[in-house]
Amino acid sequence: MISAPYTFCMPQKSSAPRRRAAMLAELSAVSRRYMAAYALFNQAVADRLRLHPTDLQCLNLLSLEAAPVTTGRIAELTGLTTGSATRLVDRLERAGYVTRARDTVDRRRVLVATVPGRMAEFGAVWEQLSGGWAAMFEAYDDDEVALLIAHMRRTVELSAVQIAGLRESGGGPE
Repeated sequence: MISAPYTFCMPQKSSAPRRRAAMLAELSAVSRRYMAAYALFNQAVADRLRLHPTDLQCLNLLSLEAAPVTTGRIAELTGLTTGSATRLVDRLERAGYVTRARDTVDRRRVLVATVPGRMAEFGAVWEQLSGGWAAMFEAYDDDEVALLIAHMRRTVELSAVQIAGLRESGGGPE
């Protein structure tokens, strides 16, 4: 049974309140299983690449950036402190995934850039796994894919708000 802190509290939008409540309870349970499955998947991919899970996600985020970034930007992307982000970059540099170089425009800034060869290895692991994901998404029509995209965007936005709230409150129970 799902405990109260984990259930979704949303306004009723259905003429069948019991059915709606049951669906929201199921959504809560499925969401929790999804989050656990993703965390375990992330750990398995990180293990395969001999990386820490946070380092793996940092590489993922860096691959989405248009250009090299500062360690401060990495801190923003990951939600880490600048000190923790610096240690993360140290680990990625030792592993050969990133390099540091002075910004040619502002010599005070140090930019972190991914190493193409190592990122190709990183991409190859994702490529091995992408077939299953592509097949799963092929089962959805365009409207369903649009709904999934909207859901994922809203999830990213809400997660950022939730993370900030947890960090501001010290992360522990009040």
